[in-house]
Amino acid sequence: MLSDAEVVKLLFGFKLKHLRSERGHGLEDLAAKTGLSKSYIHDLEKGKKYPKVDKIHVLAKALGVDYDYMVSQRASRSIQPVVDLLTSDVFREFPLDDFGISTNKLIELLVNTPERVTAFISTISQMIRHFQVSREHLYFTALRSYQNLKNNYFQELEEAVAAFRQKFELPSLLPAGVSILEELLQSQFGVRVDRAALVTLKLPASCRSYFARDAKVLHLRKGLSAAQERFLLGRELAFQYMEWKERPYETRIVEIPNFEILFNNFRASYFSSALLMEENTVLQDLENWANSTSWDPEWMLQLLRKYDVTPEMLLQRLSNLFPHHLGLSDLFFLRLESSSDLQTYRMTKELHLDRLHSPYANALNEHYCRRWVSVNIIKQARQRKGEEVIVQAQLSNYWNSDHAYFCLSMARPEAQANGKFSSVTLGLLVNEQLREKFRFLSDPALPERQVFTTCERCGITDCEARARPPLILEERSEDEELMNALRQLGT
Repeated sequence: MLSDAEVVKLLFGFKLKHLRSERGHGLEDLAAKTGLSKSYIHDLEKGKKYPKVDKIHVLAKALGVDYDYMVSQRASRSIQPVVDLLTSDVFREFPLDDFGISTNKLIELLVNTPERVTAFISTISQMIRHFQVSREHLYFTALRSYQNLKNNYFQELEEAVAAFRQKFELPSLLPAGVSILEELLQSQFGVRVDRAALVTLKLPASCRSYFARDAKVLHLRKGLSAAQERFLLGRELAFQYMEWKERPYETRIVEIPNFEILFNNFRASYFSSALLMEENTVLQDLENWANSTSWDPEWMLQLLRKYDVTPEMLLQRLSNLFPHHLGLSDLFFLRLESSSDLQTYRMTKELHLDRLHSPYANALNEHYCRRWVSVNIIKQARQRKGEEVIVQAQLSNYWNSDHAYFCLSMARPEAQANGKFSSVTLGLLVNEQLREKFRFLSDPALPERQVFTTCERCGITDCEARARPPLILEERSEDEELMNALRQLGT
């Protein structure tokens, strides 16, 4: 995160270098005109130093601008969007170093191609305003991009978990329940667990925990399953062990003042999952599962019981290990939530590796395909009673393409907050490599359906589950007919 002083130096350096380039002055030329050393001007342009008042006056006069132009956020029309970017909260709080971006290189790019880069930045800014994209949306998008770049596998976190396990002499498979994790928090980090205080407050269901920093108390909401508590305890152990200071204190992050908080929240969640599902142990289970010649949902249920985790934790853990260890990086993970009447569906979480896969979220208020296994499993969850997780799989062949996905979906029968239901799905692109790894993909008992992304864009004519006519597709067809008719007139 950049400090105010660093941003001020960067802004001055950018203006100085841009004006020098615009006026056609080399470093030696400007040094001669101002009496300042070439190395000093170079340091100013790199944002390493900030000049005193008298030197700012000298530079401004040599470059033909006034003092106020050099020290304010005012700029010429051609570079104003860049200045706005450099002084924005997003730039100030975005961890450029974590993404391998040198601030100096960025400034150099902005100076060397100001018109094209400025037009690009201006376009992005207008799109953000037009679609009302918040700073939080940008942070979440950046996090997903970072996961994609790392193939959703973080070696440093896996090693940290292994060191934690060794230091506290933990077995590779932790015993069921929460006692061992709760005891670790208390004995090693002085954090007490309280399950009573949150009962007295009227809180949304999404608020499952709160860490009182000064009192060193982890408050857990009453009624959580053992699997949910295990995850929250593991997450708090991560914050304590890794000593991440920038962190959220509640389960659902209400405010995200900077990217570092979101990033550390992700890392703590990753740490917790890796602690509960040790890497090599899960890989052995996956090998046994892959060697099966028939599809059996009981495999997934056994893993849920073995590790005492939630469906979302298990599928996300698989999304960590599949790319790195099995070379299966063409995958997506999504969480789908329905309205209480099952008429509308919303993606509340998604991750795509290697490319944007189908299905994916859109902001167009279109209707997701009702043939998705992630939709149908929600419908079944509403009809059932009890607490046993429902597991389903499907080979989804996408209409009008040669892409197919093996989609593994899970849902719980009980209703979520406000009567809503949700499912989590892991999708793997079906290719020769996947078929070699998982023999059960040839099982004729594995359901197979033709699907698409949204009803409005789908051309499947005999769909029994269609929620809306193919309006977008029809509009495109009309446009194509128009263009074909016009082409007959010749050129």
